Amino acid sequence: MSKSAEPNIFHPNPAPLNTAILVLDDCNTLSFAATVDPMRAANRRAGKTVFRWQFYTATEAPATLTSGLQINGLAIEQLLSCDLLLVVAGFRLKEQATPRLLASLRRLYASGATIAAIDGGPWFLAQAGLLDGHTATTHWEDIEEFSIKFPNVTTIRDRFCLSGRFATSGGASPCIDMMLYLIETRYGADLARRVSSAFLYDPMPASAQRPISLPRAIHHHPQMTKALDIMSQSLDAPKKITEIAQLLGLSTRTLELTFQSHLQATPQAVYLRMRLEEALRLATDTTLPVRDIALLTGFSSPTSFARAFKSAHGTSVRALRKDL
Repeated sequence: MSKSAEPNIFHPNPAPLNTAILVLDDCNTLSFAATVDPMRAANRRAGKTVFRWQFYTATEAPATLTSGLQINGLAIEQLLSCDLLLVVAGFRLKEQATPRLLASLRRLYASGATIAAIDGGPWFLAQAGLLDGHTATTHWEDIEEFSIKFPNVTTIRDRFCLSGRFATSGGASPCIDMMLYLIETRYGADLARRVSSAFLYDPMPASAQRPISLPRAIHHHPQMTKALDIMSQSLDAPKKITEIAQLLGLSTRTLELTFQSHLQATPQAVYLRMRLEEALRLATDTTLPVRDIALLTGFSSPTSFARAFKSAHGTSVRALRKDL
């Protein structure tokens, strides 16, 4: 978790928090639950109302979640003010970022509300220009495209972060961490612990990194896990295998034998596979230009990237996108 000039709601205050939950079409059901259920559990465990909330949608029509569940609510433009606005989104972000919706977000921020955005929610805040000059995160699969599209936002790879009167989180599990942090800082560590225990949930350490496309982890072999982690965190600037071995305190030969034993491949082959798996994800899940995908996966030459991509996946990025 990263923070900068913490939002004022993240300070001790026994008063109930008046909360509005903006639910957008095609948000993940788990992200929705991770937003609402910690508040419900906090009220129950506290034995009193510490959160009051009401649902809102982009229009008067119900919001339909990815599971088909429908959430009824007032149109967001009818909301005059609140202490906390939670924006829960998932897919079809560009289509739903209408001028009316973005204007409502700007108006509510100007009214003094703290705005927390979950999963795809940070896209709407950034599209509205509200995150310019702030630090933010989003779902780990969209980090690269988000950082390129919104250069005035300091994009970080973290589970959640606070910046001014904004809070952003990268998905369902990070949202639970964020909500528990809110409960702890506002209503005390004991209530946060009891809410966490109600879910049998262990908050993720602040130092934890976001996931990435990886070969199957070798959990019982710490050096393999560390090697894969080093590779996953440097896909855009691949390290030499000798350097990775040095970081692990191994000889290059020992590292190569370890990879052959556990993955039946050389470290170089595994590293390249990881980079090309990430390239495939970026090709299918984002609209980044091919040259950007190449750079983000460690290829300085577009020609060498195109050749490697086609060899691994049997098609080009452009042909793949035509078939989606």
